[in-house]
Amino acid sequence: MAASKLEYIWLDGSFPTQGLRSKTKVIKKFSGKLEDCPMWSFDGSSTGQAAGNSSDCLLKPVALFPDPDRENAYLVMTEVLNADGTPHVTNGRAMISDDDNDFWFGFEQEYFLWDPATNKPVGFPENGYPAPQGPYYCSVGATNAYGREIIEEHLDICLEAGLNVEGINAEVATGQWEFQIFAKGAAEAGDQIWVARYLLERTAEKYDVTVNWHCKPVKGDWNGSGMHANFSNSLLRESGKKADYDRVCEAFSTKEAIQGCIDVYGADNHLRLTGLHETQAIDKFSYGISDRGASIRIPIATVENGWKGWLEDRRPNSAADPYKVAAQIIKVVKPVS
Repeated sequence: MAASKLEYIWLDGSFPTQGLRSKTKVIKKFSGKLEDCPMWSFDGSSTGQAAGNSSDCLLKPVALFPDPDRENAYLVMTEVLNADGTPHVTNGRAMISDDDNDFWFGFEQEYFLWDPATNKPVGFPENGYPAPQGPYYCSVGATNAYGREIIEEHLDICLEAGLNVEGINAEVATGQWEFQIFAKGAAEAGDQIWVARYLLERTAEKYDVTVNWHCKPVKGDWNGSGMHANFSNSLLRESGKKADYDRVCEAFSTKEAIQGCIDVYGADNHLRLTGLHETQAIDKFSYGISDRGASIRIPIATVENGWKGWLEDRRPNSAADPYKVAAQIIKVVKPVS
């Protein structure tokens, strides 16, 4: 039996936005099962997660996927533990309170493909700007869609890995794209988003392109990048009552809930949540049917299905940690469900 390569992926201690790290463990006889992925460790002093005189942090495998881009290989999503086995302070996954997977999440992950040579999005001329926004959203053609070969390869790899990607599209700004992932369970949704981000970074490497996750990398009249969080639980899926939806939305409107959400919805979100470019202002809260300028949108499909469906929180930005976003949404919704 050929040796297997297990790529252990984790989130580092970078602040305010955590980054991805990974390293490869070679196992000669691997069953291909998550339970047979051993615990591992790393030097936390090199990732901002430990002091040099007590540097060991643990990697606990939480999700396993085949790695289509390497031979006899797997992708191992892990969470970071302290040396005593307790969750590390950077471990957002441990914050999720959803043991029965009653909460379902669909994340819409936006991002820019970025040219390191010009320090601009792909498709931007070296000097000046491309044509204004308008023709780029869901576009086709060499003058509108830039980097398609990268996002197509990324989609194929994600699907081969078994990630539940439900779609991709070019976004509103030049060089901006999106993929969507859905999972029945908050932790699983977070696992899949992080592995998809990892695969996108690795795919872009081949093209000497980087991925810019910042929520507003291009100033001016250009859309920022979000990670809209579509969510439901048993109440929202089965209610059939507008009053229940109003109650859930109103739970997000308190001062405590607004601050709790903004605290984990991604750094520099004030640059994106301005009230323009399909956003509500960061210091305001609103909700409405089919309203992309609201903090929370009630999808028209939910209404037409007799108030049985889901809600979309449009405030999380592209660099937010999906674990922490899901944990906060659950914290707000559970008490009123």
